[in-house]
Amino acid sequence: MTPGPRNLITDVPGLRVGNAQDIALKSGTTVLTAEHPFVASVHVMGGAPGTRETDLLAADKTVTQVDAITLSGGSAFGLDACSGVSDGLRAQGRGFKVGSVRVPIVPGAILFDLLNGGNKDWADNPYRALGRTALETVAVEFALGTAGAGTGALAAMHKGGLGSASLVLESGATVGALVAANPLGSVTTPGDRHFWAAPFEVGGEFGGLGPDPTAGLGLPTASRKAQAMRPAAPDKTNTTIAIVATDANLTKPQCQRLAVAAHDGIARAVLPAHTPGDGDLVFGVSTGARPLQAEAELAMVGHAAALCLSRAIARAVYLATPAPGDLLPCWPEVYDIS
Repeated sequence: MTPGPRNLITDVPGLRVGNAQDIALKSGTTVLTAEHPFVASVHVMGGAPGTRETDLLAADKTVTQVDAITLSGGSAFGLDACSGVSDGLRAQGRGFKVGSVRVPIVPGAILFDLLNGGNKDWADNPYRALGRTALETVAVEFALGTAGAGTGALAAMHKGGLGSASLVLESGATVGALVAANPLGSVTTPGDRHFWAAPFEVGGEFGGLGPDPTAGLGLPTASRKAQAMRPAAPDKTNTTIAIVATDANLTKPQCQRLAVAAHDGIARAVLPAHTPGDGDLVFGVSTGARPLQAEAELAMVGHAAALCLSRAIARAVYLATPAPGDLLPCWPEVYDIS
């Protein structure tokens, strides 16, 4: 397996991603869509998710395809970004046909970035406009790090961000991941130098420093995020939200299994993961363009999704950039890579 030409989720043919952010707000929105509706499901493993229309993605529910998926900052306010995306899709004539009308299907998930130092004193919820803008910017190339839904993200020790990665399987199928990383846990081992995801790194995509050779690494360390957010409750201000996608032709239940497998990628890249205060969830997506060679191939697609998600989380933090008023440093500011 090797990364696709962009090392982005948009290496899956037909997928497009758009970002919108407000630097003063220290927040933003990311949208994934495709040339045609696509099959999607979801799996939630965090204790504090914030979602829209995820019940519809269960295997026994009627609608099998969606028009877009939205990831956003803003906690519950950020769910309104889905409305902006829906507005834009409706203007394009897209959506689930019901008689003479079309209803865009836009599931979404949010992360908590309301206490990150940005100006949250708005009169009108800004996320609907951010969602519409993100949809209008969708393309195969898009920014990572401090961009879109990752603009105001914070991990335990560093700024979080938006990350993506891809792999092409020997069968020819492509798998990719997109993540907004704002976890309670740390993406680096004690001392900041090494990423937990280092064993899965490809081609120095997040520094090429390799795994930490030290033993006993699972012991908890003091969180800079928790210290910066006192007296707030830092154990309730987190989440890693992600999308994994493939062009292999998967059913809705198989997309749900894809999402389940991809959660291993969070657990390999973030310690601790899936906590009661995280809203960790993964959407599983299939564009259906390439026949599944055999049922056994689904296992490899899921394995690749987990690898891509681990790498995407590390890239999100590695590529984050500093901005005025940040509560936490970026990884290069803590570990000098010059």
